[in-house]
Amino acid sequence: MKLDTAPPRGMKDLLPPEVELRDRASATILSTYQRYGFRRVETPALEDLKLLLGSGGGENEKLIYKVLKRGAKLDAATTRGEDDLADLGLRFDLTVPLARYYAHNRATLPDPFKAIQIGPVWRAERPQKGRFRQFTQCDIDILGVASEIAEIELILATSAALVALCLERPRIRVNDRRILSAMATHCGVDARRHGEFFVILDKLDKIGREGVERELREAGHDDAGIAKLFDLFLSTEDRSPDGKLERLAATIPATAEAVEGLRTIVRAVAREASDRATLEFDPSLVRGMGYYTGPIFEAVHGGGTAAIAGGGRYDRMVGRLLGDDVPACGFSIGFERVVSILEERSEVAESSRERIAFLFDRDDRLTDVVAAAARLRSGDRVVSLTLKRKNLAKQLDDLAAEGFGAYAVLRPGSEAPEIKPLARRAAGGDRPNG
Repeated sequence: MKLDTAPPRGMKDLLPPEVELRDRASATILSTYQRYGFRRVETPALEDLKLLLGSGGGENEKLIYKVLKRGAKLDAATTRGEDDLADLGLRFDLTVPLARYYAHNRATLPDPFKAIQIGPVWRAERPQKGRFRQFTQCDIDILGVASEIAEIELILATSAALVALCLERPRIRVNDRRILSAMATHCGVDARRHGEFFVILDKLDKIGREGVERELREAGHDDAGIAKLFDLFLSTEDRSPDGKLERLAATIPATAEAVEGLRTIVRAVAREASDRATLEFDPSLVRGMGYYTGPIFEAVHGGGTAAIAGGGRYDRMVGRLLGDDVPACGFSIGFERVVSILEERSEVAESSRERIAFLFDRDDRLTDVVAAAARLRSGDRVVSLTLKRKNLAKQLDDLAAEGFGAYAVLRPGSEAPEIKPLARRAAGGDRPNG
């Protein structure tokens, strides 16, 4: 029986040029974050299912890939309900595993702890353009810092990484979950329905004001409360983040503390990064994760509305594991979206290392070939050993198409190989000398 060789639905194979682009993008992000003092860590792909389900991960908790128990544990579980069959799950983000990692290793970690994570995550969602069931996230997190300096540094580092990837002037939207809660209360929404209220509000940039008003009415919210909500969004003479925040604090005094924190963040980032990022206060920004407790933020590229990075403060997540809350904040780059933009624009520079294809004949002494290739590599070149084909001209064209800039052959009676340049054959032109 012939098997289907396509990758599982919602996942994809990556060809060498795609992987090389991703490697360059990842290296750019990593080097930028390291300049801000972050250090890379790794966590397992699998986590305890109870940890994932109790994380406050919002809708993503419904998208967990669950792993069946094994051996005797599975045999015993089959006599009970379906919920007893699994004990592990694939991580749906990198934040929940980091909280577990910190709780387990806290005694040996620095305080504060500044972490980088770059790795795959999995969500069993409906595949569609730009959304996959397996994808890569790039996270930076700061644990142990309650001050707004954590948010400031996260935003500065992430905007610097995006600019280093040639994604000029990301637009960064900021809000605070405490502001959202105060707004909902101001509009007469019962605390038990805040989550539902936030889910609808989060659709504002997708379905517009009319769509949000309609869904709020359908959910049973009264017209007076809806009118109060959109009165909070009315523009003022001062359209700056400071002006909008000042107006909000005057309208809802309960937001004063959160507003002051956001003003500190906005002013500091604007002062240090006004040349590379634009900050705006957006009271409709929600972020889907239920574990956020304070400031939240998203980065948008160009004139689009889809986020290419997002994050926020989650001060209570580690406390669920340790019993004592630990201030924590993170920012995650949506790596797949960033890479798709780079693929469209082809604006990530290729590696500067020279790539040479070392061609050898079947009659060449392999010890001589290997030694000569090693000498070429000592100059920081990329050297790939390749058996010479009968149709050398076609082979050279293929090598040039793969990105090789030169090829090398052994010279009779000499240990030093001969290096010749490679170039794509222009239509109707001559092939490279061979």
